This record gives sequence, C-alpha cells and structure tokens, in this order.
Amino acid sequence: MAYLKKSYLQKGIVSLIEYKLIQKVKVIDTDNLNDTLLDIMNNSNYKRPMFVFDKFIESLDVVQNVISNFTKYNIDVNSFNEIVPDPPVSLINKGVEKFKDANCDSLIAIGGGSTIDVARGINIVRTNGGSILDYEIEKDNIKECPGLIAVPTTSGTGSEMSNALVLTDTESKKKIAILANYALSEYAVLYPQLTLGLPQNMTIATGLDAFSHAAEGYLSKLSSPVTDAICEKIMFLLYNYLPVVVNDGHNLNARRKVMVASTLAGWMLNNAGTNIGHSAAHILGSKYHIVHGEAVAYGLPGVFDLVETELPEKICEIGQILGVTYLETESVDEKISRAKKAYKKFRDETIGLHSFSDYKISKKELETNVNAIVNERFASNTPVNLNNSNVKMFLEDYGKQ
Repeated sequence: MAYLKKSYLQKGIVSLIEYKLIQKVKVIDTDNLNDTLLDIMNNSNYKRPMFVFDKFIESLDVVQNVISNFTKYNIDVNSFNEIVPDPPVSLINKGVEKFKDANCDSLIAIGGGSTIDVARGINIVRTNGGSILDYEIEKDNIKECPGLIAVPTTSGTGSEMSNALVLTDTESKKKIAILANYALSEYAVLYPQLTLGLPQNMTIATGLDAFSHAAEGYLSKLSSPVTDAICEKIMFLLYNYLPVVVNDGHNLNARRKVMVASTLAGWMLNNAGTNIGHSAAHILGSKYHIVHGEAVAYGLPGVFDLVETELPEKICEIGQILGVTYLETESVDEKISRAKKAYKKFRDETIGLHSFSDYKISKKELETNVNAIVNERFASNTPVNLNNSNVKMFLEDYGKQ
C-alpha cells in the first residue's frame, strides 16, 4: 500500500511529506503454468486446492492439463465452476460451503475479475466467518487471508493485485464494493497465453479498464509521486501495445506487455484508488448492464473536465503519453483540449470502442443517477468537491464521441 505521512513542524514554515510503497503479492510471469502452479503448491505446502473458474475456462486444455498434473503428484483437486458475470453475493456462500466440505486449504482462481473477486470473497469468509456482506463496512475486522493464487485470463481488471472485490446485490440491483487489505492474492501468476483467444471486444473493454485504472489513479486525491510514475508507465504500455493486440490477438509479446500493464494497474488500485469514473461505472453498469471497461472509458473525458482546473499539468502529461507534442506558444487550455481529443481518438478510432449510443440510454435517464454517483464510495477520491450540479454536467457529456 502507499502511505502518506505529513508532519508540520511549524505551520506555514516547515512541512515534511513522506511516501512509502509496499507490494505484498508475489508476482510470477511464466511460460509454463503447470510447473509454476506445482512449485507454488510445494513451496507453500498446500495440498488441497479448490479451483475457481467458469465452465468455459474449466474446459480449456491448458486448465485440464494443470488439474491432471496436480493429480499425478497426489494433490487433491476440487473445483467450483459456477462463476457468472456480475457475480451475485450468493455465490460466496456456495463457494465457502464447497471449500469447507472438501476440507480445502487454498484457492486457485483462473479467470477474469468476476472469478478472482468471488475467490477473494470465499477466502475472506472461510477465514473470518460470517457473511461477505458483514465486511462491506467493517473491513478492519478482516484478518490475514492467505492461500489465494490468482491466474488472470484477461488484461484489465487487475483483480489479481487488487484489495477490492465487487459483487452484485440481486435484491437492490446494486454493485457492492468490499475493500480488504488483508485479502490480497498471495500469488499472482501471469500466463499471457491464456489471453491469446480473448475476443476483440473483450480485449478492448478490459484494456480500456486498465487504462482508466491508471488515469483515474493519476487524477486521484490518493496519488503520490511514486504512484504517478507507475501510472504513467501503465498508460504508456497500453497506448503502445493495446492497439497491437486489438488488431492481432495472437501477438504474444504484446499480450504480455498489456497483461503486465493491467497487473500494475491493479496494484495502483490499492495505492492511488479510482475516482468518479469508477463510481459512475459501478452505478450505471449494474443498472443498465454496461460492460464495466466500456463504462469507465465512456466516463474518462468527463473526469478530465472535472479535474482540469485542479490538475492541469497532469492532464497535459496524459496528452503527451498519448502522442501529443505541444508547442511552446500553446496555452494550458489549448494543451488540455488537445489531450482530451487525443484520448477520444485513442479510445474511439485507434482502439475502436463502439458508440455509447448503442446502449440506447437517454440523457434524462442517466441524470436520475446523479445522487447515487455523488455518494458512491470511490467518488470522494475525485480532487474536486462533487455535488449534484457538477455530476449532472458529467452525465450530460457521458459517452459523447
């Protein structure tokens, strides 16, 4: 985590700001998933893992090979294959029950954000007891939760590194975010071969999600010089390599670069956070079934609009990362305008995100969510005071091409 310590020895005269950056997850990039997972089992003395995945991932040859390899070495394998998009809270209870019935000692989550989020939720409840909803607010009561090995199959959510999990409350139809610093993955295993068959639309959505993690963290109250440097590198990698994998999904080198960027972006979620862009995505996504990575990408220009007076230099830096070369004669306002245009060109033309109008949601309908977005938990990270007026303006421009 990133910690900020401020000491004012004499107000207005001397101030000390100290930043620290800690990374607890063991990250392994590999070209041999079988051997890597087997080594983790042996080194950690885990004997009875429960695999968490959806039925499609379970059917993949590479996953079946891992399971067969475990069996060959007398590792008792159990599986929980009920993962669905926007996973409901009820899945956690089902998973915990299966975990306990099989007397498992670890979890191997192979999949996207939904899979890893569910596995994290199972790990919290099997270690701490109760219901996952108990920890929506009382996150400080969560003790250390070892035993989660995360193997991402997409490059966007960053869940393998994140301290957050997002579930859907089917009764209220709202997304619930739970933050748990002691429920991080023990291991994040990056095997980019799993992303080679990712459809183009998912490559676009997840890649733009990772870009938004970095951009929103860069434009967050929680940012620091150390997180800024990492966020800049993430955006650079995605600007240069996401277009490659969108056009050629089997380019392994580019897939690896994008996966590394996504993983770093997940790390930054714990350190720099997100802001109104993700708040809007959580509210609008759950209500109108907007793909999450698309939802944050539609909202990012509005984030720029909100923070440009507070963080003009950072907006300009993003423009430079996106290929803009500024002239010495340009004003700050002109530079900011070019940075915004550069992002929209990257999102809509270079990457090819489809138009928000495809969702057929009226401006009037969007504006019914103003209050919910203002009060969403991550909105307060936005470096301006949000109110119904400026959030309404944010929604008026949401998704404009």
